[in-house]
Amino acid sequence: MLFSPQIPLPLMPRRDGRFEDFVAGPNEALVEALKQVPGEQGSHVFLFGAEGSGKTHLLNALCHEMREQQGRAFYLALKRLPKDAIASLQGLETLDLVCVDDLHVIVGDEAWEEALFHCFNRIREANGRLVVSSRERLSAMNIDLPDLASRLAWGLRLPLLPLEDKDKLAVIDLHCSALGTRLPEDVQHYLLKRHDRSLSALINTVENLHQAALTNKRRITVPLAREVLKATDQDKEQ
Repeated sequence: MLFSPQIPLPLMPRRDGRFEDFVAGPNEALVEALKQVPGEQGSHVFLFGAEGSGKTHLLNALCHEMREQQGRAFYLALKRLPKDAIASLQGLETLDLVCVDDLHVIVGDEAWEEALFHCFNRIREANGRLVVSSRERLSAMNIDLPDLASRLAWGLRLPLLPLEDKDKLAVIDLHCSALGTRLPEDVQHYLLKRHDRSLSALINTVENLHQAALTNKRRITVPLAREVLKATDQDKEQ
């Protein structure tokens, strides 16, 4: 049994995102542009990229940077909010920086689109900084409220480009360090060849490998990785 529920294995929580532990790869210019946001009042950015491309990491990094400069910052994860949480948008215009993650999850919801439009207007009027992320580019989003689409188009639009394999391996190394473990080179290349290549899937597999190794007192090897992937696939089929 790879994962024993009788053995408490509280994995180290994922590190809060910082700019210094973000693997930029082909996105160095984008990261440099985001680093300027805390110092530019009234700056608005629309950040888009595929799932697992690092949007959440970068938004958290911005919030850390703002706070280190003695500013007030707030990170809002739309995909984690219940539908009746619209009231949480009130008062955000009093902050120096607001980062809104996963805009795509509310597209088509009239109440949320209206509330975000007014929230973004208040932030703009207060000369605050606003960074919004989405999986989709703005032109591909079916936003029902034209005024919201127009408001988002006023700012800088930055695309997150996919990482090359060497950069993905660097991300895996960082995550392993946070867990207090390491992934042998042959296991890293096995995962890249045999597994879903998205970063979110790779990181989840690394965490499962770490837990399986601790549970069964085994080293992290290609055979163990093969067992973990097989168990994961079986869970998905059930």
